[in-house]
Amino acid sequence: MNPNEELIRTSVHDAVIRAVTEISADVKGLLEDALARETNETAKSMLSSMLENLTIAKQDDKAVCQSPGYPTTWLSYGDGNFPAYVSEVVMEALAEATKKGYLRPSIVDPLTRHNPGNNTGKGVPNIEYQYHPGQKYVDFIISFKGCGAELGNAMKIFTTATLKLDKDFEGLKRFVLETAVNAGGKPCPPFGIGIGIGGQMDIAGKLSREAISTRKWNDTNPDPMLARLEDELRDNINSLGLGAAGTGGDTVCLAVKINTAATHTAIAPVCINFHCWVARRAGIRIYDDGRVEKLL
Repeated sequence: MNPNEELIRTSVHDAVIRAVTEISADVKGLLEDALARETNETAKSMLSSMLENLTIAKQDDKAVCQSPGYPTTWLSYGDGNFPAYVSEVVMEALAEATKKGYLRPSIVDPLTRHNPGNNTGKGVPNIEYQYHPGQKYVDFIISFKGCGAELGNAMKIFTTATLKLDKDFEGLKRFVLETAVNAGGKPCPPFGIGIGIGGQMDIAGKLSREAISTRKWNDTNPDPMLARLEDELRDNINSLGLGAAGTGGDTVCLAVKINTAATHTAIAPVCINFHCWVARRAGIRIYDDGRVEKLL
């Protein structure tokens, strides 16, 4: 039992509201940078409108986007501080935010399309638990990823030969660029892309979602090879000229983030996960001594 139960409950409720009424500061900064260097007048107008939307949402305490997106939570904990009640708390927070008008009720049964009206349901919220021995705090990150962006996602099981390791991952790079072209304006660009490589299909998908949802979009991958790939892929996607909202321009991709996991020698699963510019997420760290720190 975590001794900070009431603190965690309050902090989670606050994080949910903060996540949907603003976007992550790192992503906002990248949008501002994109506007400053944009040469296409239509794209300038689009980017300006996006930034103005953020200002209005903050001033009026309204949701940044009318779509609630799909909520996923990452919970990291250590010895003796696992908050077993966190799923219940997140469900309460989602229902409360929906009732107050911050979230449009959009979560439905996949087949019957029944809508309970509170953005919860079987498997929602999705919570990824991560245990770290000796950790003296609980990290909580919630991300509301827009589902229009899901329409551009792609998955492929590569082999060593089709990745083209001997040609600097030419197969992987072509797959990413073709996926960006095929997505066009569906992911509400400028977007971020999470790429999961390794494991099996399910693991690659989780890696891709975690990469673009929990890392800061302006950070640098600690692995030099992955850092180079991220920068090269981002620049190559931008060179396509798709632009903000897919109407043409200098910036269509704000960031590429790659996560990897070990895999079997016969395969190399790759999942590409788009995230629209509305990077609604909030992260908090709650120490065992009751201190609270903002992560995102």
